[in-house]
Amino acid sequence: MPDRKRLERILDRARWAPSGDNVQPWKFGILSDDRVVIYGADTRRTVVYDLQGHASQIAVGALLESVAIAASAEGLSLSIDRRPDPSEDENPEHPVFEIVFSESPNILSDPLSLFLETRCVNRRPFGTAPLTSEEKAVLEGCLPEGYSLHWMEGGRQRLRMADINQLSGKLRLTIPEAYAVHREIIEWNATVSLDRVPDRALGLPALSLPFMHWIMGSWERVTFFNRFLGGTLLPRLLLDLLPGFFCSAHFFLLAPTPPRRLDDYVAGGRALARFWLGCASLGLQFQPEMTPLIFGTYVGEGLSFSRAPHAQGLAERIAKKLISLGGDKVGRSVFLGRIGRGPLPVARSLRKPLASLLRA
Repeated sequence: MPDRKRLERILDRARWAPSGDNVQPWKFGILSDDRVVIYGADTRRTVVYDLQGHASQIAVGALLESVAIAASAEGLSLSIDRRPDPSEDENPEHPVFEIVFSESPNILSDPLSLFLETRCVNRRPFGTAPLTSEEKAVLEGCLPEGYSLHWMEGGRQRLRMADINQLSGKLRLTIPEAYAVHREIIEWNATVSLDRVPDRALGLPALSLPFMHWIMGSWERVTFFNRFLGGTLLPRLLLDLLPGFFCSAHFFLLAPTPPRRLDDYVAGGRALARFWLGCASLGLQFQPEMTPLIFGTYVGEGLSFSRAPHAQGLAERIAKKLISLGGDKVGRSVFLGRIGRGPLPVARSLRKPLASLLRA
């Protein structure tokens, strides 16, 4: 039978699931020796990249899949049910999931469990050697039924995606709503961070980080450098253009149907967790590229996201370029990113300790 110690081991491994900017939008409750509650949340009220809650919903889905994978290593199977929201909202801010574990002598440990703690983001340029057919087969085999991958490979497509990324970078760096997010999520003078992104993991040269920290001390300082000193050029080159070109491939992770509701994005997050862990199992480096997809969704749904006068027009350019590259597949995409070969990053986000995530 399951017991509390086994459940704690499972949650301790599952907490390494990815989340945007390492926000970890969840808490855990252990109700009994075989029952756990996941208290999800989203950041739609404070984060411009999550105004509909979808980014956090994907993260919660990745957590749920990580729980299932970690449970398999303990010889346990599980069932997951989302509790009905009191407001009957199809897109609640605080979804709650109840997980029931059971002993399953025939269950095999999922091989992906070996990579739960080591899977990470790498924002540096990668090698450009193409993925092999064998690697693609492994990655596609990690996905749940109905999910698929659309690859963007070759120098021309990688360059087009790099161009989209640098436009998205320009938008990120020139709207106050994104500045407010970046100011909060970067941990300066750090190689690791329990609840944010360490500055040395951003992908910028170490010598530039103190200067960047000073610039980000105020929005007025940022706008001055952007307007008169080309302040966005170097970050867009180093964080968007070069990484966008130097990789093996970009990818869309495609759902069976266009995602619309919370449950669709949670399911997409579960698929993402398996794909990302599959990349780690092959020694492939991984970086999310979600902002073009996010801004494109805002444009498609007519959602106002910034008070900056130029923001809407620039987002429309990004959306148009993304559709030109991905076609009708953009509408089924739950995730966009790039992968390739390269050394492991020396800096990375860690996770909050399990004790701080447990509700009494």
